[in-house]
Amino acid sequence: MSVIVIEFTTLDGIVTDPDGRGGTPAGGWAFRHGPDTAGGDKFRLGSTLDDGVLLLGRKTWELFSGVWPTRDDEFSQRMNAVPKLIATHSPTDTSAWANSEVITGDLVDTVKQERRDVVVAGSLSVVRALMAADLVDEYRLLVFPTALGAGERLFPATHSPTYLNCVSAEQIGAAILTRYQRPPR
Repeated sequence: MSVIVIEFTTLDGIVTDPDGRGGTPAGGWAFRHGPDTAGGDKFRLGSTLDDGVLLLGRKTWELFSGVWPTRDDEFSQRMNAVPKLIATHSPTDTSAWANSEVITGDLVDTVKQERRDVVVAGSLSVVRALMAADLVDEYRLLVFPTALGAGERLFPATHSPTYLNCVSAEQIGAAILTRYQRPPR
């Protein structure tokens, strides 16, 4: 089992509001490079979605549940079929997106007990909880040629050093998909 974090990020590490739906002043930065840069399986998840589980915070789940169920291309079919776990403390009606369920226990304990690969998309508070518990095995970052200077960073200034191995870098449209893994323990 691996925990894989996927994020859209800027050159300066900002992950805030890549699609502009958050209403931030610089929001929508990822889509300024065209819809093809961010669409489809840009994170090279492939069969990981067939055998794994998608972990989302409530806000990301609500955003995704309004988008993915209406799509039917090959990648969308995988996104709609994958089991989805929602980390939330708020009551959430999961009927909007098939195969979704709210985590009833502790987030970290749930991930530790999971036997499938766990893909975390967006969901910064979930990512940070898993980072704090040292559970993230891989980061797949789609880095856009934009520097914002302000916003939430994936790795905050207060975070202790993280040492990773770069396993690949691939140009995807205007962005670069970088994959970093933790060194073997």
